[in-house]
Amino acid sequence: MSLIPSFFNGRRSSIFDPFSLDVWDPFKDFPSNSSLSQENSAFANTRIDWKETPEAHVIKADLPGIKKEEVKVEVEDDRVLQISGERKIEKEDKNDTWHRLERSSGKFLRRFRLPENAKMDQIKAAMDNGVLTVTVPKEELKKPELKSIEISG
Repeated sequence: MSLIPSFFNGRRSSIFDPFSLDVWDPFKDFPSNSSLSQENSAFANTRIDWKETPEAHVIKADLPGIKKEEVKVEVEDDRVLQISGERKIEKEDKNDTWHRLERSSGKFLRRFRLPENAKMDQIKAAMDNGVLTVTVPKEELKKPELKSIEISG
């Protein structure tokens, strides 16, 4: 029996993934009413799946209620893919009485280092029903060519 899955709610963790630049927040499940914790919870609750197929790396992010215009997908020179955006707080009416406020709001940011075989100039992103899909095609890594050298003498 392992204690590790209880920390990650049964989901695969990226804690040992060399491509992930995520920071684990040990305080994300602690209740707090500060606006800072709401901002952090939006950051921490952006769920990502990353799978590798023979043709590409496919990254999916759950972003319910966020329009594609509110999301940025960027790539830095050193092969770092960055997904960011902001979930806005609903405008309050003075006559409204809130009974529960659980949906997170604020900015979110996730960063991933892409592997050497990523075709950086062919990355595509699409948004469908609150799921962002980023497809990073892979190039075939060429094996070094071995050339025999004739020995003279």
